[in-house]
Amino acid sequence: MRDNATHASAGERQRRLLLAALRLGPVTTLDARERLNVIHLAAGVLELRERGHRILTTWTHEPDAWGRPHRIARYALARLERGVEA
Repeated sequence: MRDNATHASAGERQRRLLLAALRLGPVTTLDARERLNVIHLAAGVLELRERGHRILTTWTHEPDAWGRPHRIARYALARLERGVEA
């Protein structure tokens, strides 16, 4: 079993990784699982929103790795007019 400090640091690492990915462009639920090893993306997005990051959600349909279609969320950082992260 992991102690609270290990769990907290793993969560922080995952939030930093997710934020870095969002800064590069939109991230879907499937992207997060396959590329970032983030299983519950919505929770990570919620935590980033609670820290003040403006993250937009849109819905799309995409196939998974086996070709099965899914309705999934696509998250993107909101940007100000000058291209600065909001």
